[in-house]
Amino acid sequence: MQINTLEKEGIVVLSLSGKLMGGPEAVAINDKMHELIESGRKKIVIDMKDLEWMNSSGLGIFIGAVTTLKNNNGDLVMINIPERIHQLLRMTRLINVFTILDSLDEAVAALKNK
Repeated sequence: MQINTLEKEGIVVLSLSGKLMGGPEAVAINDKMHELIESGRKKIVIDMKDLEWMNSSGLGIFIGAVTTLKNNNGDLVMINIPERIHQLLRMTRLINVFTILDSLDEAVAALKNK
């Protein structure tokens, strides 16, 4: 899995590609979240457009990320979720745990207003 980072209007966008299966990916995302929080950047968009697959470990990574951000007065929005991953979120009933929006512009606007 790869993580590409960019900023749009003060909001951090993490674009993920490949497969999110736990292990080193979990460490990479966790480290990135803590690095962003420590630098004061607590509004984050996760763009999953190029994420091929995610298993239950991947879900756990995002639950941890949402919790860590909320505990630090931050917020996370997910965009461009592939249908297979969207189905996984529905099946596990975690769809309501995450804020899911349709586009980067919508996510940035939502986070700027928080």
